[in-house]
Amino acid sequence: MYPTYEPRKKFQDRTWLHWALLAATFASTTYVGAYHYLAYLADYTPSAGAVLPSGLPLLLGGLWYSGTILVILGAHEMGHYVACRYYQVDATRPFFIPMPLVLTGTLGAFIRIREPIPSKRALFDIGVAGPLAGFAFLVPALFLGVAMSHVAKLPPNFVGFNLGEPVLFKIASMMIWGTIPDGYSVNLHPMAFAAWFGMLATALNLFPIGQLDGGHLTYAVFGRRSSAITLGAISTAVGLTYFSRSWMVWTVMMVVMTMSMGRHHPRTVDEDVPLNRTRLWVALIAAIVFVLCFTYAPIEPTELLK
Repeated sequence: MYPTYEPRKKFQDRTWLHWALLAATFASTTYVGAYHYLAYLADYTPSAGAVLPSGLPLLLGGLWYSGTILVILGAHEMGHYVACRYYQVDATRPFFIPMPLVLTGTLGAFIRIREPIPSKRALFDIGVAGPLAGFAFLVPALFLGVAMSHVAKLPPNFVGFNLGEPVLFKIASMMIWGTIPDGYSVNLHPMAFAAWFGMLATALNLFPIGQLDGGHLTYAVFGRRSSAITLGAISTAVGLTYFSRSWMVWTVMMVVMTMSMGRHHPRTVDEDVPLNRTRLWVALIAAIVFVLCFTYAPIEPTELLK
């Protein structure tokens, strides 16, 4: 007699772990968000005797950032998860990654897909659902956050970080604040900064490499020709390090990912079957989202720009 084993049921998770990571990420992003809120109120150069919040009021101000970024990241990952449920592809619920980094308070979120994706159609739909779902939430957050921001004069000895401006951010800033005079800058409300970080995460995920969302989409559209696109994307990332040192970490991660997993995307059984016209239009929309969210110099210390 041989022992019999019941197959593991799909979509079974350690629920406590997901909630624990979400709670920890909420704490870390609220903590970082409190400093964004303080910087927003300080207006680059707080006047002498200005009373700034501390303690609980400051933490409550941090909710502008933490609430916004968790909704954007959560929508992105739930887009993937719901698509996996639709196609009955076993996947976990989102894992949020708490990290008390100076600017973000998190390294993002992810789901783990626990079985092969059977077809290009399913691969495309699962891959594109995340970025489009996150984008649907970050756009209103961006415009509302920029509207709650204000234009302030930069001090001559300002020290901090210069944030690259994606196309979508420039559109929102121009529509709401018009042309910003030299020596002035939009002092970002924490909600606007969360939307900016959401744009950065969206653009990075849409890079056409390996197991990133963009890698799934390019394989679904171009098949085996996507391997050449992967090499071109890595070469582009290497070139971008010339414009911004912030690309170095991400470029190294992409190179390591490609070396460990290979430059060829895992094959589906219908690799040679083209996508229908509707999905090709959605792929074009995803490419437009990438362009709108991309910036060639995401983060630079102002000391390096002088």
